[in-house]
Amino acid sequence: MKLYDNTHAPNPRRVRIFMAEKGVACDNVQVDIVKGENLSDEFLAVNPRGLLPTLVLDDGTVLDETVAICRFLEETYPNPPLMGTDPLSKAQIEARQRHMEWDGLLGAMDAFRNAFPGFKSRGLGGNVGPVDAIPELADRGKASLLRFYASLDDHLSKSKYVAVDSFTIADITAFCVVDFAAAAARCPVPDECTNLKRWHEEVSARSSAQA
Repeated sequence: MKLYDNTHAPNPRRVRIFMAEKGVACDNVQVDIVKGENLSDEFLAVNPRGLLPTLVLDDGTVLDETVAICRFLEETYPNPPLMGTDPLSKAQIEARQRHMEWDGLLGAMDAFRNAFPGFKSRGLGGNVGPVDAIPELADRGKASLLRFYASLDDHLSKSKYVAVDSFTIADITAFCVVDFAAAAARCPVPDECTNLKRWHEEVSARSSAQA
């Protein structure tokens, strides 16, 4: 397997952490998004959408979209389970995983992409042509992140993990959102979110967090 990756982007990191939790390794090809390498002819020949992560299997099959790649890995390497073990837990984890994307990741992406000077004409990711950034969306993204932090902090006041009573893909997504939001979007977790900070410290201590 070969993973087309970017060290700083949250979605590729989600896959790297997922693979690390599974103990799975593969060849890694770094693609510099800021420099536009994801829009090069070479990469578009692999994934015409120009998005990361992209996983190429040994037989040449190409998989994109973070959760689809994780689903393939979950089915291929079932232990430890990170996407549920029965109909209810699978549904609960999927719901929470989507919450982390819609409530957190989208806001972080808006806050970063619409404020970063290098993306002034790349307001949307991937191979979509020039799209002007909208500075007001950066402010809206940060407001969304603050709501996300408060909601997740409240949830973690009653639960050790984001979805069920074990570490799952929902925790991986939330962890990557928090780190990306703090570093790239310049919107760190507020001090009053003590439960979220406790959880983040615990997840950061996992060896997979360094993937």
